[in-house]
Amino acid sequence: YVAALREAGAKVTELEPLVDFPDSLFVEDTALCLSEGVVFLKPGPPSRFGEVSAIKPVLSDLFKEVRSIKGIGTIEAGDILVTPREVLVGRSARTNGSGIAELREILNDWDYPLREVPVPNGVLHFKSDCSLLDATTILATARLAATNCFEDYDVILTAEGEEAAANAIRYNGDVIMAAGFPNTAKRLKQFGYRIKEINNSECAKIDGGMSCLSLRF
Repeated sequence: YVAALREAGAKVTELEPLVDFPDSLFVEDTALCLSEGVVFLKPGPPSRFGEVSAIKPVLSDLFKEVRSIKGIGTIEAGDILVTPREVLVGRSARTNGSGIAELREILNDWDYPLREVPVPNGVLHFKSDCSLLDATTILATARLAATNCFEDYDVILTAEGEEAAANAIRYNGDVIMAAGFPNTAKRLKQFGYRIKEINNSECAKIDGGMSCLSLRF
């Protein structure tokens, strides 16, 4: 995973394991990183709260403005998809209305429109079922696309039975996706995307995908 990001041109900072927080490898959930600043989020399970405290000193000096979710709500970045036109936030078991409302207030200050979208039953995070391929194109599962949350975008559907392929990341020109989904990979190549497939078998056992493992900015 780290090698794929570096090959795509990313400067990667690897963090030490947080042995007291077994979910901490899913570092994406702790913060939303935008050009205007960083928003430290509030994961759903209380057992993850310490992850945010650990990432704060790493990120705070890298952004000109630092904000935090401080209220009773919860929100994880696995439910947040940033596109050039808006920020889509899925309401899920991990992200609730209060958390979304507080993030909306912060993003209003930075002129980012936020749109709340549904997350299908049984799906952990909004981005478990989608990813941004370019400014106007979304890779999504059929079940998520059926909610009509992507009406203003071009949508490429994952192949039947390959729903876990929906969580991918694009860095520079490379689409980094989990290996083992040949029909979806073929479909993306047919649309002209350059694909890098990497083994994600261990993270997949606990619903982890490509975006979960890093904060990209």
